[in-house]
Amino acid sequence: MTKSKILNHFTLLLILIIYTWFLKGVTSEDYIVGDGDEWNSQGNFLTWSTKYNFTVGDVLVFKYVKGQHNAYEVDEKTFRSCDASSGVLTKYESGNDKVKLTEAKKYWFICNVSGHCFGGMRFSIDVKQGNNPSSDDTNPTTDGSPTSQPDELPAVPPSSSSRSTLSSDTWKNGIYTLVFVILFKLFY
Repeated sequence: MTKSKILNHFTLLLILIIYTWFLKGVTSEDYIVGDGDEWNSQGNFLTWSTKYNFTVGDVLVFKYVKGQHNAYEVDEKTFRSCDASSGVLTKYESGNDKVKLTEAKKYWFICNVSGHCFGGMRFSIDVKQGNNPSSDDTNPTTDGSPTSQPDELPAVPPSSSSRSTLSSDTWKNGIYTLVFVILFKLFY
């Protein structure tokens, strides 16, 4: 084998390693809680939380005015009662909180500012291990009952602004594939 062929094979191998490394990074997604409306007392978080399929590695981003709101990860009992005197797992209060979803489980979030939780600033999500198109929305819990949002949540009107969101994974995969093809053609 000549030196130029070895160099070409090494270059192609390096490109494949870099390409694979970048693809590994696009398997998770950042979700701004409430989308364009962000985390506020006018949002409809029941609707927002059922709009996406969350998987391990995804990140929830709570954006709000610091001091006017907060985000608490809580247990189910605290979620249902809106009483954060117990059952608080983590407190977020920076105004730009990033919560990495590290486990396949049910997560519950509330705003602990007086009246906000009962006013609709709460949601729960089911985080799955990975993208599984065969799973359906009524996965049984460990006790065999279907999972759903609690019935006692107050109705919150939909927000006035909405935005359609394309998955950035699709765009990233397309860009990485295009870059790979261009680099491949440059070296071969």
